[in-house]
Amino acid sequence: MTVGVGQRDPRSLAEREADYAAFVEANLRRNYTAHFIHGMLGMTGFRLIYAPTFIPTYIHRLTGSDALVGLGTSLLQFGAIISPIFAASRFETKQRILPYAIRTGTMMRIMILGLALAGWFLRGEALLLVTLGLFFLLGAFNGTQRVAFQMLMAKVIPIHRRGRLQAYRNITGGLIAAALSYVAGRWLIQNDVLGNGYATTFFLAFVLTSLGLTVLQLRMVEPIPPVVRSPMRFVDRVKTFPTLLEDRGYRWFILAEACCVCARIGAPFYILYAGSQLGLSGIIIGELSLAYLGADTVSNLAWGHLGDRTGYRSTFTLAAALWAGGIALLLTVHHPWAVFASFCCLGAGNCGYQMSQQTMVLEFGERADIAMRLALSTTIEGTISAIGPLLGGLMAWKLGYPPVLWLSFGFLCLAILLLVFRVREPRQRTVAAIVTDDLLLPESESA
Repeated sequence: MTVGVGQRDPRSLAEREADYAAFVEANLRRNYTAHFIHGMLGMTGFRLIYAPTFIPTYIHRLTGSDALVGLGTSLLQFGAIISPIFAASRFETKQRILPYAIRTGTMMRIMILGLALAGWFLRGEALLLVTLGLFFLLGAFNGTQRVAFQMLMAKVIPIHRRGRLQAYRNITGGLIAAALSYVAGRWLIQNDVLGNGYATTFFLAFVLTSLGLTVLQLRMVEPIPPVVRSPMRFVDRVKTFPTLLEDRGYRWFILAEACCVCARIGAPFYILYAGSQLGLSGIIIGELSLAYLGADTVSNLAWGHLGDRTGYRSTFTLAAALWAGGIALLLTVHHPWAVFASFCCLGAGNCGYQMSQQTMVLEFGERADIAMRLALSTTIEGTISAIGPLLGGLMAWKLGYPPVLWLSFGFLCLAILLLVFRVREPRQRTVAAIVTDDLLLPESESA
């Protein structure tokens, strides 16, 4: 049924929900394929940027400073502190958000292209300042993009299929990313291809992520949800945050997530500590990147299937334990095989954490609050991730790498305790969704 502009939909909420579910089912194959290709190519490119190997070594090469390595990593997160909340307050009042997601995704990719161009054409202090500025902007657009694309997935992919979708796309994209990271370290960076191997790696990431975004734009069909929130002033919407945290399960989940994010204080220094043991040539960077991304990739299928079958609390807990084990192995066994194995554990643990966190946050509370739950989680993550590496850089500069890595280990142990004793699997809960017809806006008001 088509509702004219300015007209109120005469159907009941139950009828609109049924039509929405039918639309999702009818277009599931097309949307599943679009999200698979977009995620696969996006992951291939973005993991070249966000793997804890290339960016730390790039900043270290430019500056030789552990503190500035921490600053560079922090700037990637500082931009994501406020942008998710602004994005969510806008997206949750819109019936269609794909156009906004495409624009945000495009800007994020332009920042990656800027990193490549800066690496090729700038030198010295100018290169460093422009690179740090682009890190900040990349983080700002990433915060918005995460909210937009997770909302899109929540709209068109049923909850019992999201884990497998993420697993299949991650394992395919991860295999490509692992191979490319090995090639980038061993060939592009080692031989300074096109004058700056890091810049050439960034350009490759730009091309791959842009292809993925194009496929999503051309293939995805977005449904109109049965209800959307009425517009509110940004300040008033922020004041409703305490109501989200009234859900005890979500509150403890946020705390466990925050502990895992705090553990990232050591992420930029995995590769630098490994380099202090093995050397830090392009070959070592490539091999450890292959270990990290390869384990991330291979573990995806296990995380996705286990999460879909049992819920993502179990995968969250196992992933945090594997992550902690990787740090302990890196610090205690100083042999090449142990360093390689520790990066495998770090990659697999990070994969399980990312998939679990991104899926669990969609399962608490009402559909109408998905955008703000995503924004709150992303903002908390961005805030801690921004401050953590900066403090970690100062700690590493003053105390060395081991204290920073042991602190990460401690945060992960705390997260595991919270998950085991405080967080309840959200799928086991019966949540009474209270939604009224007043939330549904005419199309002209929400466009």
